[in-house]
Amino acid sequence: MGEVDSAFIQAIEHRPKLAIVEAEGIPLIDLSALNSPESSNSSAISRLVAQIGEACKNWGFFQVINHGVPFERQQNMELASRKFFAQSTEEKRKVRRDEINPTGYYDTEHTKNVRDWKEVFDLTVENPTVMPASHEPDDKELTKWINRWPDYPPELREAFEEYTEELKKLSYKLVELISLSLGLPAKRLNDFFKDQTSFIRLNHYPPCPIPHLALGVGRHKDAGALTILGQDDVGGLEVKRKTDGEWIRVRLTPDAFIINVGDIIQVWSNEKYESVEHRVMVNSQRERFSIPFFLNPGHHVMVEPLEELTDEQNPAKYKAYNWGKFFATRKRSNFKKLGVENIQIHHFKIAE
Repeated sequence: MGEVDSAFIQAIEHRPKLAIVEAEGIPLIDLSALNSPESSNSSAISRLVAQIGEACKNWGFFQVINHGVPFERQQNMELASRKFFAQSTEEKRKVRRDEINPTGYYDTEHTKNVRDWKEVFDLTVENPTVMPASHEPDDKELTKWINRWPDYPPELREAFEEYTEELKKLSYKLVELISLSLGLPAKRLNDFFKDQTSFIRLNHYPPCPIPHLALGVGRHKDAGALTILGQDDVGGLEVKRKTDGEWIRVRLTPDAFIINVGDIIQVWSNEKYESVEHRVMVNSQRERFSIPFFLNPGHHVMVEPLEELTDEQNPAKYKAYNWGKFFATRKRSNFKKLGVENIQIHHFKIAE
């Protein structure tokens, strides 16, 4: 990462506290009912749906165990990620991303206009992924994002493709449970994810000499529908508790994935569920690796509150927006420090 420069230093009010408040309440949900002969057991599924609904409503975050993703697939993906990041910066930058194709390696990302203490490698779930060619509203041209594969490690592509298949399956299971928890048919949301623009990010957070001043990722909400996070044993994810605004550390649970609902589910649910701010602490002694899967709809999807969840008593709280243009605008901001706040869903909020 080179010398510590002022670009990494958070404003005083956003600097991390080194005293950890560990999360007692973030729900741990056992998905074994989905992966067993009991999966037709309606009472077991009903309990699961209720747990998911409570977690989405009260926390915006939960962890899942017995999720059906083989440990070997997770392990292969993490090992390939570690090998990639262990290379020289020069080697990694051979697959550096750019404004034309924002898949690949990057080491100067900003969140809230402060540089993150991390390096990343982004790969799209659908290869190629169809996206708008620009963020300009009137530009109808489409482009294809194509994954860049490094020469080393040679096993990265296979590990990624096998892992991705498992994560896609898990993401659909979770989306269907969330749909049921909103009182909708299980597959109500599935069509939004045809030609999905989902991606997986390999994160590497090197040891940081100023853990009291910098963050691995600054405070933010996820713009997509759902995030599934796999991580190593170092930890560092903090969630802003809805009840009091306190930053609390997500406790590590072996073999669990951490799930959070994103802004799109907040809009679809008309704020029954809320996307919650989170951030990543850095560690002065140990490097940390994590692999989030960001589930996103197709570029053509217009995101707006679902009609079944709105009526005269509960009118729509957001205007419709096009996901592809929204996502393209967000991606563009990763390449330059903007003088203004990046596009957010609150820009589409209907005044009450």
